[in-house]
Amino acid sequence: MCYTSKYINLFTDFGFKKIFGDETNTDLLKSLLNDILQFEGERKIQTIIFKNGELLPDAPEDRKAIIDMMCEDEKGNQFIVELQKVSQEHFQSRALYYTSFPIQQQGIKGGWNFELKPVYFIGLLNFEIDRFKDKKEYLHHGKITDIYTQEVMYDKLNMIYLEIPKLKKTKEELTSHLEWWMYIFQNLHTMTDIPSEIKNDIIKNTFKKAEFASMPKGEQEKYHKNLKVYRDLMNSFDFAIKEGMEMGLEMGIKKGKEMGIEKGREMGIKKGEEMGIEKGREEGKREEKREIAKALIIQGVETQTIASATGLEVDEIDGLR
Repeated sequence: MCYTSKYINLFTDFGFKKIFGDETNTDLLKSLLNDILQFEGERKIQTIIFKNGELLPDAPEDRKAIIDMMCEDEKGNQFIVELQKVSQEHFQSRALYYTSFPIQQQGIKGGWNFELKPVYFIGLLNFEIDRFKDKKEYLHHGKITDIYTQEVMYDKLNMIYLEIPKLKKTKEELTSHLEWWMYIFQNLHTMTDIPSEIKNDIIKNTFKKAEFASMPKGEQEKYHKNLKVYRDLMNSFDFAIKEGMEMGLEMGIKKGKEMGIEKGREMGIKKGEEMGIEKGREEGKREEKREIAKALIIQGVETQTIASATGLEVDEIDGLR
């Protein structure tokens, strides 16, 4: 049995769904979503109804999707909530693909007039998106806009990303309720008590639900297994980046012999960073596919279906079994 802190890690699949995926009590999820949707005006989500997270295409041969959470509010607005642990090369494209399912599902056969309810993809990210690296903002909300006037042309499709690692504040420096949520995501598994600043806030309920010792034994065992998967994923990602940087440094120094040792070292470091990030992304993407495949195997899904859903080879899936 591996060492476990007092509170579970919210970046694990188990921890995330334990806190925010409780269909009998959606207060914490509503709080988080309302903080993220603060720029949508004064409207607040009053009720949340969970929907099946397995999104099926119209044609059996087309690719389906399995998402962390899909829910709907009292006005019929659709929410896809995804926890993304490591960077992926085509993450934003995958997010857009996911939103196509709830859009299609709103189609009613017969006299439907194509009026759509808003769809929100909300990505809770444990990494920074490359295109926003130089931006200080950690919350991004995209709609379809006119490239000339920058005015919103269509507001029913919403792509929202929260870059949690961009928050680099102590708890004394936090200035908003959303920043408190981000701080909890980052630090809950290292904390030993509820901060005095939120002892009268709804966020305090997170601590009770996340206390490892109070969970049934079956849940504790499930969390341990999930925590190991998370740690393996992060270790693989970090190792791939380090390995890529070392390879790039070696190549740069070798090339630098023709240009001067110091110049070569500078080239090596730069090349190493580029290769490390790219190799890390590839490794992270592959590890996530394997993680999804393992989950589908446990659910009894057939090998060919898993191969279609993840892109993994049949032999590799059989090996995971």
